[in-house]
Amino acid sequence: MRHGRYPFIVGFLATPVLLYAYFVLWPYVQTINLSFYQWRGFTAKRWVGLENYDRMLHAERFWKALEHHAVILVFLPLLTIAIALVFAFLLNVGGKGVGGKTAGVWGSSFYRVVFFLPQVLAVPVIAVLFATVYRPNESGLINGVLLRAGLEKPIGFLIEKNLALPALIAVLVWQAVGFYVVLFSAGMANIPAEIYEAAELDGANKVTLFFRVTLPLLWDTIQTAWVYLGILAFDAFAIVSVLAQDNGGPDGATTVLGLEIYNNIQMNRYGDAATYGVALCLLSLVFAAFTLRLTRRESYEY
Repeated sequence: MRHGRYPFIVGFLATPVLLYAYFVLWPYVQTINLSFYQWRGFTAKRWVGLENYDRMLHAERFWKALEHHAVILVFLPLLTIAIALVFAFLLNVGGKGVGGKTAGVWGSSFYRVVFFLPQVLAVPVIAVLFATVYRPNESGLINGVLLRAGLEKPIGFLIEKNLALPALIAVLVWQAVGFYVVLFSAGMANIPAEIYEAAELDGANKVTLFFRVTLPLLWDTIQTAWVYLGILAFDAFAIVSVLAQDNGGPDGATTVLGLEIYNNIQMNRYGDAATYGVALCLLSLVFAAFTLRLTRRESYEY
């Protein structure tokens, strides 16, 4: 304060903080307030208290959506992080460089571009792409190959109740892996090569390097990835809205909270939509706090 630093810092922070409060925090406050009203958009608001929340908690589709989020919450982070870690390890540590030094596999720079390519595509574009891949006839990529290989009946990936949600999770994993390959690669690039080389001199193979060196030193990055993927698991609206049959079908087998918010808006039930939005926000916050608490551990310094 003696050197006048605080006015200088506040001068820079004031504008972005005000913008964040107005465009991010204030809409949250408005949504929470709207959840206590019944409003159809063109009529006067009517205070209903907790009636919207009571109706939501007794709605079958709400509990179906929560069940689907739970399934996605388990498989999306596990599969994405596992696949991305393996690919990132191969791209950074899986090969041998000049003089036997640790390096990625041959062509690792090219593979990084290939893995990151899905991130360049808009999510609706990815959904339309996989609608063709999953098409339940010989024009679909998967069924076309399987039918030519001798399969008698095409598989309805998006129209069979037991397959629809796993098929959507597969799309989410495919879309997310590239980003986390880059994220984990950046984390591995910060690990000194001398640590890997010393471990190899002590007789460690690639599997040991992965589990005993890379994972412990990359733990903070994995924790961050898990939180991000958990938040993605509570979203998934764009993929579901394009790929799912009959607006979250078949028979509600793929509905998620984001889709229920959209459905209520389509029916001009804005109070109910706000209620689902509050539930989605609270679940995301609870998951993030719980994950950060559960995975907290002492960081390794190197």
